[in-house]
Amino acid sequence: MIDKDLLLNYAKSYNIDITEKQSELFDIYAENLVEWNNKINLTAITQPDEIVVKHFIDSLMVVKEIDFTQNCSLIDVGTGAGFPSIPIKIVRQDINLMLLDSLNKRINYLQQLCVNLDLKCNFLHSRAEDAGKKKEYREKYDFACARAVASLRDLAEYCLPFVKVGGYFISLKGSDVEQEVKEAANAIGTMGGKIECIKKFVLPDESGRSIVLIKKISQTPPQFPRTAAKMSKKPIK
Repeated sequence: MIDKDLLLNYAKSYNIDITEKQSELFDIYAENLVEWNNKINLTAITQPDEIVVKHFIDSLMVVKEIDFTQNCSLIDVGTGAGFPSIPIKIVRQDINLMLLDSLNKRINYLQQLCVNLDLKCNFLHSRAEDAGKKKEYREKYDFACARAVASLRDLAEYCLPFVKVGGYFISLKGSDVEQEVKEAANAIGTMGGKIECIKKFVLPDESGRSIVLIKKISQTPPQFPRTAAKMSKKPIK
C-alpha cells in the first residue's frame, strides 16, 4: 500500500525513530484506512504518498515535539480516522490511549483497526461536551489532543476539561495560527489553560503546520464545556 522506505526516510529526516516492524503497522493502517473509507467517510486523503506525509508524518511530529512521560494517559478528542493519536501509539505503545468520537461507525472502524494493529486502546462513543462533564473522564488525562477543523477557541472548551491540572492540551493546526490563538486566548484562560508554546514545522510536501501546546494550570469551571449550540451562540471572546 504505502512506500515503507519513503516513510522511514521521511521520519529519519525529522529525527523520528521508526522500526521496520512499526513501518509494517503503518502499512496495515493505510490499507485499513482506504478500505473503510469506501464504506464511511474518514478522509479525503487516500493516495499512498499523501497518507504518509499528511497523516503519518504530520501525526508523528507530535511525538518529536512533545515530551510524553512514560505510561501517560492521552485522550484524542474527535479522533475521526485516528489522527494524530494512533500513529503516536504505534511508536509509543506505553501510552494509555482513549479514542473519543461522536460517530459510532467511526468507533467501530477504530476498534477493528486496533485489533488489526494489535494495539491496546480504549474507545468512547460520545460528544466531547457530554463526556467532558462526566467525572470518570473529567480532568483524568495527562494529555488531550485534537487535529480537528474546529477553531482553537472551541477546541479549548472541548478538550481542556479532560486534562488534569499540570497536564497539556495539544492542538494541531496549520501554519497561520497566530490570529486563531489570539481569538482563543480568553477561552483558554477561562478553561484553566495557558499557552506554553507554538511549535512550527514544514512537512515534506512543503505545507506549514503548527502544534499549539497549552498547559492546564487550574481547574475548569463546572459549567464548561457547553453544548456546541451555546458555544456558537455565545463564544468566549
